[in-house]
Amino acid sequence: MTAPSALAKRVVPLIVAVALFMENMDSTVIATSLPAIARAIGTSPLALKLAVTSYLLSLAVFIPVSGWTADRFGARTVFRGAIAVFMLGSIGCAMSGSLTQFVAARMVEGIGGAMMTPVARLILIRSVDKRELVGAMVWVTLPALVGPLIGPPLGGFITTFISWHWIFLINIPIGIVGIVLASIFIEDVRAPAPDPFDPLGMLLAGLGIGGLAFGGSVLGLDLVPFPVALALMAAGAAASYAYVVHARRTSAPVLDLSLLRIPTMRAAVLGGFVYRSGIGAMPFLLPLLLQLGFDLTAFQSGLITLSNVVGAMGMKTVVPLILRAHGFRRVLVVNALVSAVLVAACATFTPGVSFAWIVGVLILGGFFRSLEFTSINTLAYADVDYPRMSRATSLVAVAQQVSISTGVAIGALVVDLTLRARGQTVITAADFQPAYLTIAVIAGCASLVFARLPADAGAELAQRTPLPASSPTEASDQKLG
Repeated sequence: MTAPSALAKRVVPLIVAVALFMENMDSTVIATSLPAIARAIGTSPLALKLAVTSYLLSLAVFIPVSGWTADRFGARTVFRGAIAVFMLGSIGCAMSGSLTQFVAARMVEGIGGAMMTPVARLILIRSVDKRELVGAMVWVTLPALVGPLIGPPLGGFITTFISWHWIFLINIPIGIVGIVLASIFIEDVRAPAPDPFDPLGMLLAGLGIGGLAFGGSVLGLDLVPFPVALALMAAGAAASYAYVVHARRTSAPVLDLSLLRIPTMRAAVLGGFVYRSGIGAMPFLLPLLLQLGFDLTAFQSGLITLSNVVGAMGMKTVVPLILRAHGFRRVLVVNALVSAVLVAACATFTPGVSFAWIVGVLILGGFFRSLEFTSINTLAYADVDYPRMSRATSLVAVAQQVSISTGVAIGALVVDLTLRARGQTVITAADFQPAYLTIAVIAGCASLVFARLPADAGAELAQRTPLPASSPTEASDQKLG
């Protein structure tokens, strides 16, 4: 392997960002288009919710094997294959004529997305020097934040003025460009001696993550009976415990939990889980609040949520400067509290409040949440040695998926409990206030985890230490021979 060219270092983050944006947006873009799709394939919008949950289930089950697959077949090969599978699923969705066909196509998309996200992050980490990782990781964080926010209004626009089929067909030209650019600029790095496959670990991890993520996603959404959702989560928890026992006895588990012994990785995974378990409810709660509490259309509420995007984009250039000035520990601790306060401020969103206030809170919230996510995503890889980098990306991706599902479950549950406590059947803006305060407290508690970090955690990534004698890219070249 030769060191990446200057052009490749600039292009690779963009390739990764476009692919991740496609995947993250697709997971939410159909939300406002379900009625139109349901009419076209002869089913009900409620039944079509299975397409949303089946995608999440497929995504959760196949993420654990992504790291091993990249080591075995090469990151570039797997990345291109993931895009191709995702495109195939998109075509299947556009051509579906029944609920069964549509759900099956969404599951195919989920398989592609499961491979795309962690492998894309792995490619990025291997393509840039460690001291440039903060700036590059912004390109990974932005799609995850912007995609779900742009998805609903874009889906509503395409469905209203063009055709719902183009929600999926638009992925085809994007995917083709991604495959071509990946072939040109991304090197096909693979492990010289990949670990043996862990089939039992894959089964247990898939059942565990699938049960927790799927059960959490449908909890409180009336997609399945409440006891069934709890049973799914209980089964997922049991399978996860069985996996932990199995992993301790296996030399090369599909998810390497020994990585949690690294302080920076442990803080990023555990602290990030707590933070996302609160913040993860935001994309779910905000559109519902604006539509049910303010009587706005899906398209109107989607336009207001774009205020978050303005804040997220605004942080792109300043994250490296903030981390260089204050370091990871201080930024993560203080920013977790600041962003939690801004989440709590959403409890003030009631009919009659100024829309200028709503937009201002959302813009500031988008900025500070983006700063926190970028810092967490970068810190996770600060002290991971090169041979275990693929395992690290799988572990981080799994933690993110489960935590977001947990956040949605918590937000939905609190709204439902508030509604029951009031003895009402119609949701109003007031029913969202306890939910926002709850998830704000949860997100703020992440600061307790980050406070345990060493003062110099991630100093090299934040460029707070002198340049090393040789760059991480050069060191990795030497290891690969």
